[in-house]
Amino acid sequence: MTSTVRRAGAFAGVGSLALVAPLLGWAAAVPFAVVAGIAVLVDDGPVFELFARPGDWEEGRLHGLIGFALAATGLGLLSTVEAMPTLAFVGAVLTLVYGNLAAQVVRRRSTDPVVGAVGFVLGGAVGCWIGILATALLNGDSGVAPAFVVFLSASGALLGALLRSVLFERDDPVVVLSVGLLLWFLWELTDPGTVHDVGIALAVTVAVGYASYALDTASVSGMLSGVFLGLLTIVLGGIGWFAVIIVFFGIGGLSTKFRYEEKAQRGVAEKNEGARGSSNVFSNAAVALAAVLAYAAAPIHLPVGDGTGIAGGIFLYAFAGSISTAMSDTLSSEIGGVFDRPRLITTLKPVDPGTDGAVTWQGELAGTAGATLIALVAVALLDSVGPTGAGVILVAGVAGMTVDSLLGATVEGGRLGNQSVNFLATLSGGAVGAVLASGLGIAAVA
Repeated sequence: MTSTVRRAGAFAGVGSLALVAPLLGWAAAVPFAVVAGIAVLVDDGPVFELFARPGDWEEGRLHGLIGFALAATGLGLLSTVEAMPTLAFVGAVLTLVYGNLAAQVVRRRSTDPVVGAVGFVLGGAVGCWIGILATALLNGDSGVAPAFVVFLSASGALLGALLRSVLFERDDPVVVLSVGLLLWFLWELTDPGTVHDVGIALAVTVAVGYASYALDTASVSGMLSGVFLGLLTIVLGGIGWFAVIIVFFGIGGLSTKFRYEEKAQRGVAEKNEGARGSSNVFSNAAVALAAVLAYAAAPIHLPVGDGTGIAGGIFLYAFAGSISTAMSDTLSSEIGGVFDRPRLITTLKPVDPGTDGAVTWQGELAGTAGATLIALVAVALLDSVGPTGAGVILVAGVAGMTVDSLLGATVEGGRLGNQSVNFLATLSGGAVGAVLASGLGIAAVA
């Protein structure tokens, strides 16, 4: 057994202390607080050798174990004041430690990053599943829906794997706290349906995510981001919402391959041969994700009746408007970037290809076509979106694309980077969609 596997196993052993949380009640955080206190005192010997990471050896302190134990202590304290459900605390801790253990085990056989990511997801999901069921059993709660357990476990494991793929090993506290907060939030939402429904959602999102990686349109972190976003969208929004976002990811990803070598020579091509990472995915889809989560939470946190329907409709058009913007901007950049004589949007003067804020008529046409496609998909698959709604989504997409170009010409490269500009553009597109739908009286969802 290698040292990395032994260390992961040792962390899994410590993390398993979370299973006694339901029995300890208000003292649920105490075991991890004790571990943190002991870890502070250990600077040598077999215990140090078992838990030490490379950086710990240099400083003679078990920083990794201390950080993990303190993060678990914080989650435990949240659960004792009845704010966070105990199952979210236990599930988050076990997601991290068993996800890490499984990832280290499979890495002994393969160095492929996808294999490690899959190992973390499977191990983390099983750990989270065990933690949630054990907590429910010890609390005498037999009413937890199996589908909900599967959904929570898969969502937590995917987020953990995503964070692990972009962070360092010493960032365990960030992972465990993030997963805990996610499980807490999702726990407050409605039942996601049946195990069959969640299973189909998982199968579809995983298949689409792996296809994006196999086609080199997404990196490992980009693949995990897409699967995570897709799962939440299809379970909390529905198949229509999922289709809208998948059309963007699919066509947007493939557009990066359009005359890629030519775009590389011009200096306008995406890095990593067009494979998009997590930062790119979230800069384009963060607003859409927020809209999905808000849509799912609306029936719980808003008054029942017309208020809930209108709120749900506003979030639907915010979602579609942001995705329409992302599609429009992506096609405008990827297709327009291969044509000569771009002009700066603020002055209409000719500029060099690749200049921030530069546009071409071909790119504008491609962007408008992209927004139109998203509008048509929404009309076809979302019952509450009619012709007027399609027009709103189209206008929102073109407006967001224009905002992206204006920001590129004025603040990008100085105050803001490309990812920030993409986020603000999708935010503006989502806002335009929501405001127009509300103003035209089409925001109500049946």
